[in-house]
Amino acid sequence: MQLRSVIYALGIMILLVTAAMIPCALIDIADGHSMAHVFPVSAAISTVIGSLFWVMARSGDLSIGQREAFLLTVSIWVVINAVGALPFLVSGYSVTDSFFESVSGMSTTGATVFVGLENMPRGLLLWRSILHWIGGVGIIVTAVAVLPQLRVGGMQLFNLESSDRTGKFLPKVSDIAAYIGFAYVALSMLCALLYGMSGMNWFDAINHSMATLAAGGFSTYDASFAQFNGTPAIYVAIVFMAIAAMPFSLFAILLLKGNAGPLLRDPQPRLFLALAFIISLMIVVYRETHLGLETFPDRWEEATHAVFSVVSVMTGTGFATKPYDTWGDPVIALFLFATFLGGCAGSAAGGIKMFRLEITAKAIRAWSQRMVQPHRKAPIRYAGRIVEEDTLQSVMVFLFLYLVTFMVSAALLSFSGLDTMSAISAAAACISNVGPGLGPVVGPSTNYGSLNDFATWVCTVTMLLGRLEFMVVFALLTPRFWRG
Repeated sequence: MQLRSVIYALGIMILLVTAAMIPCALIDIADGHSMAHVFPVSAAISTVIGSLFWVMARSGDLSIGQREAFLLTVSIWVVINAVGALPFLVSGYSVTDSFFESVSGMSTTGATVFVGLENMPRGLLLWRSILHWIGGVGIIVTAVAVLPQLRVGGMQLFNLESSDRTGKFLPKVSDIAAYIGFAYVALSMLCALLYGMSGMNWFDAINHSMATLAAGGFSTYDASFAQFNGTPAIYVAIVFMAIAAMPFSLFAILLLKGNAGPLLRDPQPRLFLALAFIISLMIVVYRETHLGLETFPDRWEEATHAVFSVVSVMTGTGFATKPYDTWGDPVIALFLFATFLGGCAGSAAGGIKMFRLEITAKAIRAWSQRMVQPHRKAPIRYAGRIVEEDTLQSVMVFLFLYLVTFMVSAALLSFSGLDTMSAISAAAACISNVGPGLGPVVGPSTNYGSLNDFATWVCTVTMLLGRLEFMVVFALLTPRFWRG
C-alpha cells in the first residue's frame, strides 16, 4: 500500500482546516474576549502537525489506488475531526466532549454537549458552524466523486463518466469540486442574506446559513431555531433545508449552465418532497382530530411548525422550533420513522437516502412477483436504467449494516443507563446524522450533555459510521485489506 500519498493528503487537509481557524481567532480578538488565545494556540499545534505530514511525504510516488482511497477516506474524517476538536480542548472541555462536538459538527449531525451557547465566545460558536460548512461540502464531494468509485452502498449508480481514467482515481474531480463548491457558496450566501432580511443579526445569519446548507443544525442559542419563532426566518429555513437535501451536482448544473432538466428528471427530489408532505399532513390531521390547536394560535402556524420539524428531521438538519416529542405517541412514531429516511444521494443530508428506499421497494415488488411466477423476468429499474446485480447487492448490504449498527448502538446506549426511548432515538439520530432524538434526555428541548463518557463515545462512533456509509470503515477492518 502506498501510504505516502495518504500522509501527504492528510497534511494538506490539516493545513486547510487550520486556515479556517483564522476568522474565529479574529472575531475573538476583536471582541477582546479572555479566551482569544484559543484559536492561535490551536492553529499553531495543527500547523506543526500538518507541516510535518506534508514534509514527510511530499516527495516520491503520490498516486492513489483503490486501497489507498479507502484508507484516505476514513483517515481524513478521523484526523480532521481531531484537528477540529483542538479549539474545544484548548478552551477547557474534556477530550470526550471536544471530539464529540467536532465529529457532530463535521458529520453535520448537530448534536451538542454544550449548554449556555449565548455566553460562549463568538469565535467558538463560529468554529462550530465552520465545521458544519466544511463537513457539508466534504460530504457532498465524497458522495458524488468518491463513493461511486468505491462502489459503496449502491452509489455506483451515480458513477461519473470519464474518457480518461488512467492514473486517476477520481475522474474530473477538479471539475466536480469546482461546480459543487460554487453552488454551495452561492446558496450559502443567498441563505445568509435572506436570514438577515428576516430579522437575524449578521452573526446569527451567517452561522445559521452554514448550518442550514450543511444540513447540520448547530445554533448560536440553546433554544435552537425557537429563538426565531414568529419571524420569516422559519420559512427561509424550510426552503434551504430542503435544498440541502437535494443532489448538489444537479444544483451545480442548474446554477452554472441553467439546465434544470437533470434535476427535474431525478426521481429522488420528487420522492423526498412527497414523503415530507405526507408525514407533515399526517401530523397535522392527528393534532387536529385528537389534540386541537393547543400550543398553536391558528392552523397555519400549526402546519408551518409541522412542516419545519419534518423537513428538519428528514434532512438531518436537526433545528427545532417546538418540542415535537410532546405532540403524542403517534407523532413520535412518525418522527422516529422520518429520522431514518434522509435526503437524496449527493446531498448534505444523512439517513438511508431516497434512491435506496426506492430501489428496495422495487426489489421487494420484483421478488414478490417472482414468488407467484417463478419464470417471470422482472428487472428492477431506477431512473429508467436497469439496476445491476452488484448495485442491488450494495444497497442491500448497506441496509443490513445500517440496521445492525443501529441495533448495536441502541443496545450499548441502553447498557449505559439510558431509558429505552432515549437509547433508540439517540442511536437513530446519530446513525442518520440528525442530532436531536426523542424523549427527556436527548429530545429537541435538551442535548447530549447529560450522557456519560461511554454513551458519548458510542454516539461519536455511530455518527462517523453513519456518515462514512459503513462499508468504507468495515472494509478497513478485514485482514485481506491490509494483506493486499
